[in-house]
Amino acid sequence: MFDVGLMELAVIALVAVIVFGPDKVPDLARQAGRFVRQVKRFADGTRDDLRRELGPEFADLELTDLDPRKAIRKHILEAMDEDDDATPVAPGLRPLAEGELPPYDAEAT
Repeated sequence: MFDVGLMELAVIALVAVIVFGPDKVPDLARQAGRFVRQVKRFADGTRDDLRRELGPEFADLELTDLDPRKAIRKHILEAMDEDDDATPVAPGLRPLAEGELPPYDAEAT
C-alpha cells in the first residue's frame, strides 16, 4: 500500500531511535501496532456493513472497488471492448470511406 522498502524502514527506525531515544521506541512500536490493528478492524467492519446493506449481489465487494480511478478504468475498458460497429454517428453525418479525406474549410482555419 505505501510501498516502503527495507532501507526506508531502517531510516525510519534510526530516526525514531535518535528522536525518541532507545527506551521509548518499543512503546511507540506497540502503540503503532495497536493503531494499525484498529484501523484494519474499522475498515473490515465498514466493508462488512456495506456488503450487508447492499445485499447479496454485492457479496464480493471490496473497498478497493470504490476507488473512482478503478471504476473509471473499468468502464473505459468495457467501452473499448464493445463492437466498433455500434459506434454512434451524429445525425446527418456518415463515416468516411476507406482513403476518403475529411472535408476542409479554408475560411474556418
